[in-house]
Amino acid sequence: MSIWWSLHLRREAASVPLARRLLLGTMETAGVDPDISYDLSVALSEACANAVEHGGDPVSGSASTAYRVTAYLDGEKCRIEVADSGPGFPARRGRRPALPARTASLAEHGRGLGLIEQLADHVHFRNRPGRGAVVSFDKILKWREGALLKVS
Repeated sequence: MSIWWSLHLRREAASVPLARRLLLGTMETAGVDPDISYDLSVALSEACANAVEHGGDPVSGSASTAYRVTAYLDGEKCRIEVADSGPGFPARRGRRPALPARTASLAEHGRGLGLIEQLADHVHFRNRPGRGAVVSFDKILKWREGALLKVS
């Protein structure tokens, strides 16, 4: 069995805990191990916070009022995708823009993407030309004993 859901959320700080709670509730009901659920919920919170903060379109002057979160629990994997309508990620050659070591350790911002990379098994950052940025990540699931959706 698999579960998927998609949310269209306002670009407001209050939307972040809403998405997180929905994910945690889904995973608890399905029987996902609490440690895995926690890791994915923190990664989701970081991706949503990034969409809330950077998801507008500064070029046109219009601030997009929404972003999208989609989650798939299928078999032994959970995949989460957060898409916004902002300017996208800056051009880069690596996986994500890197801050100099000294700046990164002192910065109040700029750690979210790195945290997502640490918490998930696979992470992909991409731009949709003229339509914003997408952060997608997945993690292999572990199940509690007697879980509803556990794959045998």
